[in-house]
Amino acid sequence: MAQGTSKRTRPQRQIAREMNSAHNASSSRTELLCAGAVFVVATLLYTVTLAPTVTLVDSGELIVAARGLGVAHPPGFPLWVMLAHLASLLPFGNVAVRINFSSALFAALACAMLTLVVVELMITGSHTATKKGTKKSAQQSRKLEDSTGARFLIFAPAVGAGLLMAFSRTLWSYATITEVYALNALLILVVFFLVLRWRRRIVEARRHASGAVTTHDAWIYAAALVFGLAMGVHHVTVALTLPAIAVVVYTTQGLSFFTSRRLLYSALISLGALVAVYAYLPLAAAHASVMNWGNPRSLQEIWWHITGRQYRVFFSFSPTTMGAQFVEFCRMALREFGFPWLPLTPFLAFAGFGSAYKRDRTVFWFLLLIVIADLAYCLSYEIAEDKDAYYLPVFISIAIAAGFGIHWLIQVASSRSAPVGRSYLVGAIAIVLTSATAFAANWPFNNRRDYFLAVDYVENLFSTIAPDGLLITPDWQVVSPMFYAQEIKQRLRDVRVVDFNLLPRPGDCDYRQHAPSGVIGQSRG
Repeated sequence: MAQGTSKRTRPQRQIAREMNSAHNASSSRTELLCAGAVFVVATLLYTVTLAPTVTLVDSGELIVAARGLGVAHPPGFPLWVMLAHLASLLPFGNVAVRINFSSALFAALACAMLTLVVVELMITGSHTATKKGTKKSAQQSRKLEDSTGARFLIFAPAVGAGLLMAFSRTLWSYATITEVYALNALLILVVFFLVLRWRRRIVEARRHASGAVTTHDAWIYAAALVFGLAMGVHHVTVALTLPAIAVVVYTTQGLSFFTSRRLLYSALISLGALVAVYAYLPLAAAHASVMNWGNPRSLQEIWWHITGRQYRVFFSFSPTTMGAQFVEFCRMALREFGFPWLPLTPFLAFAGFGSAYKRDRTVFWFLLLIVIADLAYCLSYEIAEDKDAYYLPVFISIAIAAGFGIHWLIQVASSRSAPVGRSYLVGAIAIVLTSATAFAANWPFNNRRDYFLAVDYVENLFSTIAPDGLLITPDWQVVSPMFYAQEIKQRLRDVRVVDFNLLPRPGDCDYRQHAPSGVIGQSRG
């Protein structure tokens, strides 16, 4: 009898596995289609608004460092420098445009990855809803998997969140210039996707009783590898995501992962990737590039460079300072995804946090810890020029939460006795309205296709300097684009440019070699 039962049940299990495999394949195609659509929209947008040449702040210095495989300012951004160097070899435009375009590509890929992250969260959330055991949730989950409308319930919020991120002020602004933050956002989201795909595979394996969950550890090891590489771009914001990642791991496998060798393997993989990337710094310093900031050759110099010792003066834990920083952050958050007087995205994000709390607590704590950890660091760090970039993890969390808010709106529209098309209409309106609002609000700020301010600034100054002259300035906005003009455009190379703020600090920018030694010595005396 037992044998006969086994013969009857084996085909049923096989059929179930085949149906599940077919469903996963169809779902994967839809995921890629949605992510691809977001990528195309973002790439076109960033290409149209791309800066045609060097811009202000760090752009000139970073281009010179990337073109000559040099050492950029701390922490050095070695992975970005190597990738940007490859971009500088592309056969179109000037060097600045080529590297600017790499930022556009990284940012567009980041938006596509955010789309995939939301899909992972939505699908896993449907499985955890079934596990909670109510009859209603089980029915909703089956409907979620089998109906076309349910697919819309998953993929529409993902596309909406991806487009929101594409039109957001901060990511868009760094997608059109030479900076490290677009690549930084991309790598953070790749880590999120890999960790969440690992979680999804484990949840599905438990749900279908289809084998040991440890067979899916390749995903977590891949996440560890990318995490280590990401530390070679902007390690501060990457490291701040660790608490959120730890929550996902804990709620997926409890303490068993943290007490197993898998944690050690993951740590070693990350550490190996980090060391491999930062080994670039002494190698680049040794070949005496034009841009050799800090000359990091010894272990102490490398450590100082990676940890950004010179930036410690910007930390302040004063309640007054942190309060002012928080007020400024609130202003940034209100304008990030649209007009401050029309906070559609913040409303959806709050609704999304509430929906995540009821639907999947892991998602709620994951998103909340991203916000808490990032704010805890940023509110105590006083810098002016690129502070918005430090909030990118928070803005990523808000965009994901807004996706859950769109999901909540669609559910509300379809929960009452109404025509089936109502949920489609509500979802489409939410996506179009939030995306159009963000686009309209941020286009004037981020459209840099006619941006020649840095070039004009430098040319006007050059016209006032005699041949073989000397320019001493405290303005980094002058010095950085002049690096580009002299080293890339080969303009007025006999003119020596000195940033007065860097002179009293030995071990900073080695581009000082163009300044007369007497000037440097007198400034230190």
